[in-house]
Amino acid sequence: MAGARTRYASDRGLTSRMLVTMFLLGLVYVVFVSAFFVIAPSWGMAALAVAVVFLLVQYFFSDRLTMFAMHGREVSAEELPELHGVIDRICAMSDAPKPRVAIADTDVPNAFATGRNQKKAVVCVTTGLLRRLDPVELEGVLAHEMAHVAHRDVAVMTIASFLGICAGLITRFGLEWGLWGGFSRRNGDQNTGLVLLLVIAVSAVAYGISFLLTRALSRYRELSADRAAALLTGRPSALASALTKVSGEIARIPTRDLRAAEPFNAFFFAPALAKGFSVSSLFATHPPLEKRLAQLQAISGQLSRGV
Repeated sequence: MAGARTRYASDRGLTSRMLVTMFLLGLVYVVFVSAFFVIAPSWGMAALAVAVVFLLVQYFFSDRLTMFAMHGREVSAEELPELHGVIDRICAMSDAPKPRVAIADTDVPNAFATGRNQKKAVVCVTTGLLRRLDPVELEGVLAHEMAHVAHRDVAVMTIASFLGICAGLITRFGLEWGLWGGFSRRNGDQNTGLVLLLVIAVSAVAYGISFLLTRALSRYRELSADRAAALLTGRPSALASALTKVSGEIARIPTRDLRAAEPFNAFFFAPALAKGFSVSSLFATHPPLEKRLAQLQAISGQLSRGV
């Protein structure tokens, strides 16, 4: 999926997983919409219209929304010449257009890329990351983030999340309406409360399936970006070092700061998890650190053997 215009290694596994995920989500979406219109046809169009608006806003303004939420700001080459120098080096290696470069003023060491295509791409690093990594490690992290751009991850994940957004909105609004008396209302012979419960149940199931499918795709795309960055730079050990350092430093960040960053984990190079936080691997946005390091070690062995 890494387009022909860059030198990032292609990943058929990522391409096939993207296609399978989109196909499965499409099936769930058809069933969901069909069931929804059978149960509550008068609510269907309104809910669908709201979800479509959310999708379009997220797709076309993902770079601005993410930057605003993360308090990121673009920086010029004059402001941060070292950071721009690393990006320029990666662009030369990958033959990719240069993205906009930004920083976020937070001590949480991390980085993220956003934008629906290469022309709209932004690569942002935190000041905490810049303070902790050496130039070689930083190059590995930024090559990872630019691999997401080359793989069109943001656009695919935005489209893939459409069903979850739609179902999640309906579930939330349905529960709020129910708590305000909707469960006990009756209109003629129709039990509005029962209809509302059925709508919430169908929406919750659709949201759960969508959530699991998109999280599984998210975990694989992180492995794919690690692999592409390691092969592009030829330094998997530098990326492994950055992963180890960032994960270790995140564990030392105050819990309050980590909880504020957790909603953006799907964008991050490494997840910001508060101390004592544990979650099933089914719900994780990233694969376990051990799995990422093992893949990088295997790539290092392949490169040393000239495979």
